[in-house]
Amino acid sequence: MTALVATRALGWLTAHRDAFRLPADATTDADRDLTWKPLGELAQLTRRIATLHPDPAVRAEAEALFAFAWAETREGALFAELVHREPHATYPVEIYAVFAQAGLRHPDADELASVSVRLRSRGVALDTPTRTLGVLMAERRIGLAPHADPAAELARTWLGVRPEPWALDLRTAYGLTHDVFHVTDWGADPAALGPEAAGYLRLWLPAWLDDRLAQGEWDLVAELLAVGACLPDADPYDDAWARLARAQSPDGGIPEQEAFPRDSFRACYHSTLAAAFAATLALFGRDRAS
Repeated sequence: MTALVATRALGWLTAHRDAFRLPADATTDADRDLTWKPLGELAQLTRRIATLHPDPAVRAEAEALFAFAWAETREGALFAELVHREPHATYPVEIYAVFAQAGLRHPDADELASVSVRLRSRGVALDTPTRTLGVLMAERRIGLAPHADPAAELARTWLGVRPEPWALDLRTAYGLTHDVFHVTDWGADPAALGPEAAGYLRLWLPAWLDDRLAQGEWDLVAELLAVGACLPDADPYDDAWARLARAQSPDGGIPEQEAFPRDSFRACYHSTLAAAFAATLALFGRDRAS
């Protein structure tokens, strides 16, 4: 069932590939949340699927989507334009780092990224420690010196503080999932989660999943399942996977929330990506444990 969720989700993403294309004004007037954000998420998650999924056919399909995303950036040239126009912004470097880690680089983007990470204005843009962890991961991927202490930043996050579990709301839940993704390099290094953090997550994740399943919040359900797949000796969450599979449309798409339209790219792309990613981590974890 988990494998089928991933296969069908990737099929939907391939069928809707053109919706991820960047517009002509991608480096000037375009809304980055409607252009760069979807493309960056496609790159990040298909790259991880292409490296971790046990099925060669699935890896090949994910790799093709990743290559498409790189081509959309004019093989990195657009990142140089973005950093030149917005030197204080973090998103160009974070997205570029996904490709750099895969060995895809552009010399101008490398040079400008190394300068922009040292700007004092960067500190203004980083409004949460979770965001800072994301930038620190990007710096590590590109090969730059970290601008802050990762351990100190992690200690300030939800994952580091580990507050009362009933206080988790929608915003902090997404912060928590991304704390885990940044610490584990998006599931590639699950051992990087410390035992206290892993124990906290293992204890409370089932309750958080039940709550989000009851509300039909499929996007967050998928991210929480991805977190669960990073835990050692974790529950397989079979019921949650069965309910997510039932929420998947015949074409493979999954809406962010049950009430959202299933024929809308914007309403489905991220949750479909997240489900393919979570399923990949779950399968990878089972192979790792066996």
